[in-house]
Amino acid sequence: MRRAAAFLACAPLFAQQHDLLLQGGHVVDPKNAIDGVMDVAVRAGKISAIAARIDPSTAREVLDAKGLHVTPGLIDLHVHVFHTTGIKGAWAGDSSVAPDPISFRTGVTTMVDAGSSGWRNFETFRHTVIDRAQTRVLALINIAGFGMISDITEQSDFDARAVAELARKHKDVVVGVKSAHYQQPDWKSVDSAVDAGKRASIPVMVDFGHFLPSRPYWQLVTQRLRPGDISTHVYRGPVPWIDANGKVYPYLHEARKRGVILDVGHGGGSFVMRSAAPAIGQGFYPDTISTDLHTGSINAGMQDMPTTMSKCLAMGMPLKEVIRASTWKPAQVIHREELGHLTVGAVADIAAFRVLSGDFSYADAYGARLAGKQRIQCELTVRNGQIAWNWNSRGGKDYRQLSPTYGIREGIDQILPPK
Repeated sequence: MRRAAAFLACAPLFAQQHDLLLQGGHVVDPKNAIDGVMDVAVRAGKISAIAARIDPSTAREVLDAKGLHVTPGLIDLHVHVFHTTGIKGAWAGDSSVAPDPISFRTGVTTMVDAGSSGWRNFETFRHTVIDRAQTRVLALINIAGFGMISDITEQSDFDARAVAELARKHKDVVVGVKSAHYQQPDWKSVDSAVDAGKRASIPVMVDFGHFLPSRPYWQLVTQRLRPGDISTHVYRGPVPWIDANGKVYPYLHEARKRGVILDVGHGGGSFVMRSAAPAIGQGFYPDTISTDLHTGSINAGMQDMPTTMSKCLAMGMPLKEVIRASTWKPAQVIHREELGHLTVGAVADIAAFRVLSGDFSYADAYGARLAGKQRIQCELTVRNGQIAWNWNSRGGKDYRQLSPTYGIREGIDQILPPK
């Protein structure tokens, strides 16, 4: 009898098969072709169920997600988070930002550092940032030994063999190779990065940096890069986009047909509306949306990932494609197909956004303005099954319904002032 009574007392706990339930949100999961109102449940850090209706009594915590778009956690393919001391103003140093204070409040659960560290100092980056962050931080290793401690260091010290060896050693977090800011008239930086990518079987990202007649951009994306390699900052001013007839240049169609990935990489100086707006308006969308997050871009026109997504939305990119380019597509690009979707059994990285309606304005990197009627705002982020950002305090209890002693630490009595 005692055993039976004990079992009956525990029955409600056994019935709660989910830790968290997001109820009634509009789920957009491009990998699984889901685009409609669904419930999403989480248990032990994994997606445990997704269905039109999940019984709320089966979850320990239920959050009302009505009116929100529920998506996989965002993957920002281009950030700089090697926030160390170093040469003043360096991308690896003062210009990098700590990942956790900006990631979750913007719906980002995975950040890819784009070559802030090179093959000589990557392990320092791993010990000081990657292994300490709550955000999932992955990395591209710079082909230059010391990475982005200054533009000078990125002009030489290329070692494809060393980069490939390091990538294999740290394959749990290294997802590619980076070439950036190269100023010389040859292709040494790009070719060395591609060599390293071949050796380690990982993609290469190129920030072309300086556009020179001896190495035109069209050759980069139609001849030098391999299928699956990434051209970031695609809307940078010097990149030729629109011909005399107002159409996207054929070489860009050729690059896409070859499988080269065209990434936004907004940054502080790498996004111009005169290229992005007509291209997107013609249905030629970027493959991936990323921020090039650093201290300069975060406080300028770029701002954050939802703002960058909102610009693409305002220029005519459908919301479902904006979400695809910020979740499932970047996961595929970096060969981390376990991320970027809400499949049952996948890691429970989830974002929930409200698409606001109103009059909004967006800036490019050079003072141009674009008006829009919608803006994406992050309200909730779940990282590995745990609530990491809750802008609207969903699930909280009215303080008037709580015990008068709530908030008082156990073992410490209230001390009242004398009457």
